[in-house]
Amino acid sequence: MDKAERLPRHVSFIMDGNGRWARRRGKERIYGHYEGVASVRAVMEASVEWGVEYVSFFAFSEENWDRPSEEVAALMELMGVMMEKELPTFMDNDIRFLVLGNRERLSDSLSATIDRMMTQTAGNGRMTMILFLSYSGKWDIFQAARRMAHDLIENPGRELGQGDFDSYLVTAGIPDPDLLIRTSGEKRISNYMLWQSAYTEFVFTDTLWPDFRREQYRAALEEYASRDRRFGKVK
Repeated sequence: MDKAERLPRHVSFIMDGNGRWARRRGKERIYGHYEGVASVRAVMEASVEWGVEYVSFFAFSEENWDRPSEEVAALMELMGVMMEKELPTFMDNDIRFLVLGNRERLSDSLSATIDRMMTQTAGNGRMTMILFLSYSGKWDIFQAARRMAHDLIENPGRELGQGDFDSYLVTAGIPDPDLLIRTSGEKRISNYMLWQSAYTEFVFTDTLWPDFRREQYRAALEEYASRDRRFGKVK
């Protein structure tokens, strides 16, 4: 990727198709999730090389808690193991690691791993990787509205407008995604970053997530670079 090309500052991924990828091979759904880790690694390596500042992944939605308990448990175990395994990579490449979402339903051990990872990588500044875990856009907006209302009650003279709302979202301080890529052919955003994606560019690809590599990533970035972002204005 030519760094002179117009790159998005923040690229986000809805990693879809792991289960279908596994079923086509006669395997359990969780096998697809394990294979999908290689796609995350490929995206991260390419992002570091090409100079993308923020990369985020929709790893597990609040709605995903309704999946079979065995699959949920295996997914949570996989995420904990991979976080620990990738810590040296984050440190060697100066990558900050964040987990955003409703962590109330996470196990104590996974929460402890997350806290440890976030603390140890807090000083890294080359790139930020964000994992959205137990997250939904509606939940994010609701919790932000509650926090904002609480502040207004506690400080009745304070004036807050729409521009202040960003600071109450879990993504406070993080730029909105410029590009959202969803794999597997589905064309919806599935309750993901509803407020933040108001002017996000979308790229939908038929590639299943475990097959997504730098070639598909490059194609999505080239599609993004070809678009004229006007943000509702006339150029």
